[in-house]
Amino acid sequence: MSILSTFELGFPWMSFDPFLFCVHHQDFYPQGGPNLGPDPKLLQGRPLGQDFGGIDGWRMYHGESVPGFPRHPHRGFETITLARKGFIDHADSLGATARFGQGDVQWMTAARGIEHAEMFPLLKSDEANTCELFQIWLNLPAKSKFADPYFTMLWNEKIPRVRLKDEAGRITEVLLAAGRLGSKDAPPPPPDSFAAQEAADVAVWTIKMESSATWTLPPARPGTDRTLYWFEGSETKVAGEIFGSPLGIRLRADAPTRIESGPHPTEYLLLQGRPIGEPVAHHGPFVMNSPDELRQAFVDYRAGKFGRWPWPAHDPVHAKEEGRFAIHADGRKETP
Repeated sequence: MSILSTFELGFPWMSFDPFLFCVHHQDFYPQGGPNLGPDPKLLQGRPLGQDFGGIDGWRMYHGESVPGFPRHPHRGFETITLARKGFIDHADSLGATARFGQGDVQWMTAARGIEHAEMFPLLKSDEANTCELFQIWLNLPAKSKFADPYFTMLWNEKIPRVRLKDEAGRITEVLLAAGRLGSKDAPPPPPDSFAAQEAADVAVWTIKMESSATWTLPPARPGTDRTLYWFEGSETKVAGEIFGSPLGIRLRADAPTRIESGPHPTEYLLLQGRPIGEPVAHHGPFVMNSPDELRQAFVDYRAGKFGRWPWPAHDPVHAKEEGRFAIHADGRKETP
């Protein structure tokens, strides 16, 4: 059998080694004001700083005037952010900064420690601002947990998409944020990423199928863990089993799996990788191998060893007219 187990999609989604965390953020924000946040009148009654309730279809998260995640630390793993709609303003303790969105992916290896902010500016003042993204945490093996922090931008225009046609001419499109499909490879991840190891067999794909389309997911390497998250559509059929509401499906990775969309367009996220298989000590923003290493992470953070925060605010956003860009810690600037 290709299907090993199924589970409901919560908030966040369940994930498996080498992945630590996966969340699908989808917020239907209103028009943006002069500060790139919602009208202050709409913030009344919300638990600002901890707003996860989804009132009126959107959340402020830890933001107080602009939604998002102000200054916070990480150590010992990687964040992969697939920004499908809307924009994200990044700033970090190494002096790097960016604005990305509309299909871009940011891949950040936190490794020995970094502080960063991820804010969601509402750039449209005359219409609603939908923001949709996946944030995925990928673990690092012990040998890489103290590598230098680094981020790579995978701009939407350069991320490969594989278009596949079934016998009836219906299209399946696979976006490759990581991994290989057929003859196409995703852009390279950061140099110290677990995914930079070929044997890790890491893949991060979104799969979009037209209504009633069929496609056979090719096998991965033996020993790889593979999870298919069905998050959009009214029905799907996977390995001969019909499902009527979104869910996660753990698959046998070394066997091909036939996927059929239902009567409406259907979307999936696929995460796969060889399990690292090391002990995990996890508390808040730190992921290490032992409780002692975890305690040391807090000591190092309080001692200022994650870099100096150079920004005038804990929740910085860029000017409204600023386009997509990234300035790295070494001063290198890039645009799509």
